[in-house]
Amino acid sequence: MANPHGSFIWYELMTPDQDASKAFYDAVMPWTIEPEPSGAMDYRMLVAPDGLVGGALKLTDEMAAAGAKPAWVGYIGVDDVDATVASVKEHGGAVILPPHDFPGVGRFAMVTDPQGALFYVMRPTPPANDADATSTAFAPERVGHVAWNELSATDHKAALGFYSALFGHENKETMAMPMGDYAFIDHHGTRIGAAHSSGEGAAHWLFYWHVPSVSETLGKIGAAGGSVMIGPHEVPGGQHIGIAQDPHGAAFGVVGAL
Repeated sequence: MANPHGSFIWYELMTPDQDASKAFYDAVMPWTIEPEPSGAMDYRMLVAPDGLVGGALKLTDEMAAAGAKPAWVGYIGVDDVDATVASVKEHGGAVILPPHDFPGVGRFAMVTDPQGALFYVMRPTPPANDADATSTAFAPERVGHVAWNELSATDHKAALGFYSALFGHENKETMAMPMGDYAFIDHHGTRIGAAHSSGEGAAHWLFYWHVPSVSETLGKIGAAGGSVMIGPHEVPGGQHIGIAQDPHGAAFGVVGAL
C-alpha cells in the first residue's frame, strides 16, 4: 500500500563532494552512502540496515551558480504532482524546479513554501510488487531512518496553514517552550514532527535521524570534521537530541538514547 498523500517518503543530501560526504556519513551514521552513482547522473543511495532511506545528489557548478547550497531536502509524496504544484503557487509558494519525469522513478518538482522552506513533491512510479510501494524512509522506531521532521518558520502558524491545505498536516497539540510555541504535526494518525517560529536564519526543514546513541554520534561527528551545534539535550519522553552540520555545512539532527 502506497504512503498517503502528504507523507515524507525520501530524504536527499545535496553535496558538492560525494566521496567526502560518504567518508563523513559512513563514519557517523547507521547507514552508508553508495560508493558509486546509480544511473547516469551522480546520485548515490543511502542504505540503512533494513533498506533505502534516501539519496545523495552531487551539486554541479550550474546548480551552485543558481544558488543551490549543501543541504538536506525532504520529499513529500503526493497523488498528483502537477495539481500540487499549482496549489503551491495558489497558496503563495514558489516553484524552483517544475514538474518533470525521471523514467522508472517517478514525477517530481522542487518547491518552497511561502516562507521559503525548500522541499520536493513526488509521485513515485508504482513498482511491480505493491508491497514495495510504501516508503519507510520516515520510520521513528527504526535505527537509521528519519524519526522527526521539524519546520523552522518565520511564522509557524501561517506555515502550518499552508501544509494543512496542501498535505493534510494537522496541529492537534502545542507545547509552550522558552523559545516559543512548539506545534506538533500529525498526519493520518502519526506524529511526524513539529513547527516553530524562529527569528534566526531562513525558513527550513530539519530532519532528525534515529541513532543508537546521541552522545556517541555527536562525538563521531566532531572527530570526522563536522560541527556540533546543539546537544546532547534531553527532550520530553526521555530521548536525547543533537543538531549538527556536516563538513560542507548541511544541517541535520539525531535523536535516540543518550
